[in-house]
Amino acid sequence: MVLRNGFAQWFAAEAAGGFGLMETRPICTGVSEKRPLRRGWTTGACATAAAKAAYAALLSRQFPEAVEITLPGGLRPRFALAETALGEGFAQAGVIKDAGDDPDITHGALLRARVRPAAPGQGVVFRAGEGVGIVTRPGLPIPPGEPAINPAPRRMIAAAIAEIAAAFGAGGDVEVEISIAGGARLAERTLNPRLGIVGGLSVLGTTGVVVPYSCSAWIAGIRQGIDVARAAGFVHIAAATGRNSEAAVQRLYQLPEAALIDMGNFVGGVLNSLRRRPLPRLSLAGGIAKMTKLAQGHLDLHSARGSADLAALARLAAAGGVPAEICARMAEAASVAEAFALAADQGPALARAVASAAWRTAAEVLRGTDIDLEVLLFSHDGALLGRARGKTP
Repeated sequence: MVLRNGFAQWFAAEAAGGFGLMETRPICTGVSEKRPLRRGWTTGACATAAAKAAYAALLSRQFPEAVEITLPGGLRPRFALAETALGEGFAQAGVIKDAGDDPDITHGALLRARVRPAAPGQGVVFRAGEGVGIVTRPGLPIPPGEPAINPAPRRMIAAAIAEIAAAFGAGGDVEVEISIAGGARLAERTLNPRLGIVGGLSVLGTTGVVVPYSCSAWIAGIRQGIDVARAAGFVHIAAATGRNSEAAVQRLYQLPEAALIDMGNFVGGVLNSLRRRPLPRLSLAGGIAKMTKLAQGHLDLHSARGSADLAALARLAAAGGVPAEICARMAEAASVAEAFALAADQGPALARAVASAAWRTAAEVLRGTDIDLEVLLFSHDGALLGRARGKTP
């Protein structure tokens, strides 16, 4: 079997996402433009610039016009300050996030860092301000009770604080409070509530750079969702392509919210995560169009990555017992939905055939894991059309 989106692509995409907590829901269209897409900066990079400027002002009582930071890869971007404030025992700076050409919901958000002195020997202590969430569940890189500021941004901020401390001969013991204007409202459009991050967004980014349409945040969110489910002790999780199929599989098995993974188009992200760290049981749920693409070997189910092969779907239907005259019309159909409609009078034969082929695609990725794997096809109204289940080879 040829998997049209191979392992290497998924490992590369996941590496780009690092261990970030989910903060965005990118459109991930794979848009191709004539001009090069402009890269941007992560929330972690913006928070680092704001913290560095604030600490410099805390020690010098004046703010720089712009601040330069060092990213993990060695880049040294400069950030303009959108706002500044000095008060008794604190300094605060704000940076506007520029996500470049990525469809990031935090593009244009104001990130603030307020820096206060801490007791000698404490180092850098992180606090969550308005719009930054608090971790409440195990399984994430940050323990429960801590601000949702990921390990890489914490290291970046600590390094920036140390740089300023060395320049001024200071100890570098500070409390850094990060806030994101409107973050609580924006967080409602992310997976953070499901992951147990309450009250706001996450400060994330492993490289400091936002790569347009890389979808790394979504793939990282998939991995984090699986980790949260594992930490909660769940032995059965369900990954769905959309809201309708997610609601349907949740009703079918009465699964708790934390056992549900919003995989969108990224079935490869789910499978590769479980290939490395298996859980006992996985249900993959989706509609007929997405599951048809999975049945044909696609691990990225977005329409921009290619269309379903209707001639191949017709051959699959024929193998499943659909009459030849109907299969011939299916091969000429305008869409998967039309092809399924043509075979509707044949009962569940086509849906069963698609589910079985999709199961084989997924099982090939999970080979050697001994996972109880299931593929479920649902209609738009949540009716179960077809299923296939078995242990992976």
